[in-house]
Amino acid sequence: MSQNKVLTRRSAAIEALGAVTVLCSDKTGTLTLNRMTVAALVADVQHWGVAAETDTGTLPENFHTLVEFSILASHPDPFDPMERAFSDLGERLLKQTDHIHSDWTLMHGYPLQPSLLAMSQVWQAKSGTGFVVAAKGAPEAVSELCHLAGDKIEVVRRDVATLAAKGLRVLAVARAESATAAWPASQSDFNFRFVGLVGLADPLRPEVPAAVAACRSGGIRVVMITGDHPATALAIAKQAGIEGEDVLTGSELARLDNTQLTTRLAHTNIFARIMPEQKLRLVQAFAAAGQIVAMTGDGVNDAPSLKAAHIGVAMGGRGTDVAREAASLVLLDDNFASLATAVRLGRRIADNLRKAMGYILAVHVPIAGMSLLPVLFGWPMVLGPIHVVFLELIIDPVSSIVFEAEPDEDGIMARPPRKPDASLFDTALMLHGLLQGAVVMVAALGVFQLGIGDLHGEQVARCMAFVTLVLGNLGLILTNRSLKVSAFSALTRPNRALIFVMIITIVALALAVFVPWLRGLFGFAPLSLPRLAEAAGAALACLVVNDVIGAVWRWTSARHAARQPDTTAI
Repeated sequence: MSQNKVLTRRSAAIEALGAVTVLCSDKTGTLTLNRMTVAALVADVQHWGVAAETDTGTLPENFHTLVEFSILASHPDPFDPMERAFSDLGERLLKQTDHIHSDWTLMHGYPLQPSLLAMSQVWQAKSGTGFVVAAKGAPEAVSELCHLAGDKIEVVRRDVATLAAKGLRVLAVARAESATAAWPASQSDFNFRFVGLVGLADPLRPEVPAAVAACRSGGIRVVMITGDHPATALAIAKQAGIEGEDVLTGSELARLDNTQLTTRLAHTNIFARIMPEQKLRLVQAFAAAGQIVAMTGDGVNDAPSLKAAHIGVAMGGRGTDVAREAASLVLLDDNFASLATAVRLGRRIADNLRKAMGYILAVHVPIAGMSLLPVLFGWPMVLGPIHVVFLELIIDPVSSIVFEAEPDEDGIMARPPRKPDASLFDTALMLHGLLQGAVVMVAALGVFQLGIGDLHGEQVARCMAFVTLVLGNLGLILTNRSLKVSAFSALTRPNRALIFVMIITIVALALAVFVPWLRGLFGFAPLSLPRLAEAAGAALACLVVNDVIGAVWRWTSARHAARQPDTTAI
């Protein structure tokens, strides 16, 4: 998973990934590139489209103040992509004007508040005569700061809707003056004047639509949670392929009780103007409805929702230490596509764990049976310690390397999520493993009894049984490689670890059978070609029989799954 830009901080999250039914994702930086550029300006009811970043043309005079105060409302040394976009625009288009104030001093600041989505900064000019206040924030919040009349608010709303429908992030800018340094307790106490609107473009990551489509085909709802305007959220959601026309805003969410919220969640995948603390309520509501939730976050305030989600996913690039500590997974590239890849890998790992468990159970049935039955029935000993050690030297790397390296099952993201209460090692898998092992045990014991009649008796019989058992073990690997297709179909799927293990096993078996001093160590007698063919033929018969058993098991499992009610939908 780390090779796919996903850092796993808690191993339990890997299993939970296969059962995820809802992916709650941020917009900025997760669905988008977080490379913001100013794309449009609106001032005095006039719109101006900003040309490409490389263009150093002339900015119309009536937009100078808008760009100037968007910069003054930002950090002097900007690190946020949005604020850098303002600074870059000023460097390009205002550098030769008197609207760049590198010699001004920042005197005071009013941070963003949950109750007012705007921030203000107070500056003092070099001349020291009075103070200038610059504000930026959500258009509705800045309109409130400016105490706009109803008709002017409608004009602002219309302009915001025009920009947001293009998928732009829209901020409003305002200005005020202060004659004294007696700063009011709230930025609302300044006499602000509305300056204009800025539309910022943040392109969708090109790989996101395919990742969203893969999640949807796998029965996973993709939910977008953003602080942006509802129209912006809806436009980006459409580009990403997230279903839904209904947008729930933070103010609407605050007015809903838990029952009403659960009803809205049934058909709402887009949440706009959401505050960080409201993410926690959304996670809890989805979980209460029976969903398995993965939630992305990057800020300190996101930590509670990351902790409450079944799988908290922090951003490795822009995320805070607090968010990463609270999360189960960290996206090293902050990319939604990596999260979708993590879900696919989680399903693959869960599948491969089941395959390994089935194989381990199956392979130990003949080992146990061939160690115990001769004692119970008074037969000559079939397996000694050296034989068991040889087999375990095959079993261990197969369990830990071969099945781990198995590629995805075909259609792994086209099936519903695993039921959260489903056991990795269920009764059906256990019975299937026992039956496979019993087939190999019967074949090996049958070959042993056949070999007893040979001139060399017990030693030939033991050698034949061991050859059948080792080759039958390899056959069990093949029959357990896939939960969906036959062993012979699975042969077309590459697995370098399997090839390596099979070659080493066959070479080691050949040495034990044909090298005289090793043959003596194992208690074997030389095998004639017909006897060797009988042992190998018995192992091949086991493979065929177990493949037929696997086909019946897959058919039965599919029938059982089809009869189960879908409990994942709200």
